[in-house]
Amino acid sequence: MEGKKRAIKNWAPDDRPREKLMAKGAGALSDSELLAIFIRTGDASKNAIELARSILNSCQDSILELGRYSVNDLMKIKGIGKAKAVTLIAALELGRRWHASKAIHCPIIKGSAEAKEYLRPLMENYTVEVFGVLYLAQSGRVKEFAIVSNGGITSTTVDPRTIFRKALETGAVSIIVCHNHPSGNVQPSKTDEALTQKLLHGSKFLDIKLLDHIIIGNKGYFSFADEGLLAA
Repeated sequence: MEGKKRAIKNWAPDDRPREKLMAKGAGALSDSELLAIFIRTGDASKNAIELARSILNSCQDSILELGRYSVNDLMKIKGIGKAKAVTLIAALELGRRWHASKAIHCPIIKGSAEAKEYLRPLMENYTVEVFGVLYLAQSGRVKEFAIVSNGGITSTTVDPRTIFRKALETGAVSIIVCHNHPSGNVQPSKTDEALTQKLLHGSKFLDIKLLDHIIIGNKGYFSFADEGLLAA
């Protein structure tokens, strides 16, 4: 049982996370208070907020780093069992999907820098390599974003047919493909270069323009278009 002095239910109402959120809005809560709402209960030695602080301490108070955690990573923290870990991972995934929805309603993308800004929050928190595609209208507005493949730490298998099939389904006139490098090194591999050429040839055949292939790392990005690597 939580110690009486530590139990959140014994705090003043204005200090309890749920009551504070109702009275002042979610923006008034600290990161640990928000996490505590998902954690719900503490353990024998810590209340929910103290457990939340333990989680934040483990990732140097970085929500960005926390977004890279897996269920197993969270369960390594004392007091966090499977149920709490799964709940937190689900909450983080909802945040990631919110970013995806935001990207779909984004302004017109005019270049690699803008594309990178929209893609970074969608791609950078994965601990394995994933491959995504922005499907664009004639104006450059995003029609849809989709993760089409995910794999291991160093590679993922991509089927160009899947990419172009969805482009035809959405009525996209152009695409920007992207993938992350969990290692942080954004330089393309020979496999990346070969895949880009295969996609380039397919796009010309189907008259769906390949605008760019962007590789995203935690400290930067690489654009095939900016480097002049999408020449016919």
